[in-house]
Amino acid sequence: MMRKEELSFFGYGKTTRAIARLFGGGFDFYDDNSAESFTDTEGNRIHPSREFDPQKSSMQILTPGIRPESPLLKRARNPVSEYDLFLDSSYRELFELFAPGYPVGKSPLTIWVSGTNGKTTTTQMLTHLLEERGALGGGNIGTPLAQLDPRSPIWVLETSSYTLHHSKKASPGIYLLLPVTPDHLSWHGSAEAYERDKISVVERMREGELALVPRGMKVPKSAAWVVEYADIADIASYFDIELSRLKYRGAFAMDASLALAVCRTLFDECDYEAINSFQIDAHRQQELGDSMGRVWVNDSKATNIDAAIQAIYAYCDTPLHLILGGDDKGVDLSPLMDILSTMQVRLYAVASNRKKLESMAKERKIPVSVHERIPEALEEIASVAVEGETILLSPAAASLDQYPSYVARGEEFIRFVKSLS
Repeated sequence: MMRKEELSFFGYGKTTRAIARLFGGGFDFYDDNSAESFTDTEGNRIHPSREFDPQKSSMQILTPGIRPESPLLKRARNPVSEYDLFLDSSYRELFELFAPGYPVGKSPLTIWVSGTNGKTTTTQMLTHLLEERGALGGGNIGTPLAQLDPRSPIWVLETSSYTLHHSKKASPGIYLLLPVTPDHLSWHGSAEAYERDKISVVERMREGELALVPRGMKVPKSAAWVVEYADIADIASYFDIELSRLKYRGAFAMDASLALAVCRTLFDECDYEAINSFQIDAHRQQELGDSMGRVWVNDSKATNIDAAIQAIYAYCDTPLHLILGGDDKGVDLSPLMDILSTMQVRLYAVASNRKKLESMAKERKIPVSVHERIPEALEEIASVAVEGETILLSPAAASLDQYPSYVARGEEFIRFVKSLS
């Protein structure tokens, strides 16, 4: 029988703290960011990584974001991810020992949602559709598995590439994988490793389970029912979804279609009224109008080029005034700029990478204006945009070079548009 001091936690984060709380508290945590030892209000002891002794620890529960090259992880004898702990039967005895009231044998159907962009919205949409059936949303969306009711019949879990990398045993009942483009490369090591972490779970899935994945990925052999899709039209055709009945366009139409595909699979239903009643998070393709008949779109949450490309495609049917710029973290912007060169668009380059954007735009003969800050660009746009045109803030970059968050960036955009009324 395992003693409490033999169970260690790597990383003092929301996920590991929730598990320790479920298990009664009083555990040892080891954290790469901790300089000195301290004890928290729940009796947990948090230590610097250097103090971990692998000879005294028989199991180590991981925070999802712990890096693969972490010295802690390299010294671990039996590392266990959050998903493996809760969703694989191997750890039944651990719950019986530390959380005896937890109904271990009543695991819900789990739906994992992953991908580079759109996984949060898809998770929220699907939870919204299945709410009346008792579904709960969690995972990377903000609620750790330790805080979800295990008696719920369905868990809809936003699943990060970090979690997928560390999980070796658990698998979903349904896996929704949105399009995958290179991201978090410094963590995974390469684009190939990132894609491999996204798709590897399909190999562990069983007969009767569904994996809906982008076409063209290296899908491992699996007993599951694997459906590959190229675009939204593939999803609509395969699952009999009427796209004309959706109020969404662009990336959100894809998210809604994937959510409806699950409902079609599980219950042979497609509730368009319910999906259209879903409220999208602020700062994601948030439309505002003005008295001149122009459409202003706040897509401040588009902090990478893939998210920006999705928004641009959604609004390219009218003349487009596009605001780009911020901290791009050295990402190659060429794919985005090549797309813009084929469209009727005027670019407004702002923030810390504005000179780079200006140079790339001029190379491709894209009309471009350069401003240090977004309000300056908005002033110019307000003076030249006419009825029927669209103004899109989709920066393809983080905001921290000028703002505390993408929310603050988006709120400044909203305030400007409201001042026009």
